Amino acid sequence: MLLDEDPATLIHHTIGNFNIHPDKIAIGRINESLSTLQQARDLRIRESENALRKLSRNLQTLASQHNETVSSHNSTEHASQIVELDTQKFRVAKAASDLEIEGERLEQELDGLKSRLQQLDLQGVEGDDVMKAKREMEDPTLLKLKVYRSLGIDVDPDLSGSYNRATIRNAQRDVHVVNIDTKFSRFFYANYFWHTL
Repeated sequence: MLLDEDPATLIHHTIGNFNIHPDKIAIGRINESLSTLQQARDLRIRESENALRKLSRNLQTLASQHNETVSSHNSTEHASQIVELDTQKFRVAKAASDLEIEGERLEQELDGLKSRLQQLDLQGVEGDDVMKAKREMEDPTLLKLKVYRSLGIDVDPDLSGSYNRATIRNAQRDVHVVNIDTKFSRFFYANYFWHTL
């Protein structure tokens, strides 16, 4: 063993240092934005519905006036006025339909984001089952080597496959090559590594 601490403890500390708080804050901001967008969409739909009702009332008023004055007006003039009113009604109905479709799309997007947030909450800090299984299947020796590399220590194997040489890079960019010999204790090498780093 190249370090005095248990690899499981090192791994536990490494996992403990993961920070998903910024991700939760970002998701919270997304939910706030979606809520604001939903409110704005609802307001636009209400305004469009009010405009549609107003135009419908105008259409009914004009239709009733048309019925009263049909005898005194030319039928072709009447027809053109009805066509114009129908065109206006069609435009308003299309605008309301477009807003409704956009609202449904935003609702689907919100549902998708809520589902993704729920998945992330269920996965927690350690990730999903696939990631956990992958970590559990990794070789303990590889995990030790990853920890050493993250500290700036590269451990090199010899021809027989045993690790007996370490290359240490510290913050001052100094490089130290250490041949590991069994005549010195692990405590000696641990102290040397820490002082070199």
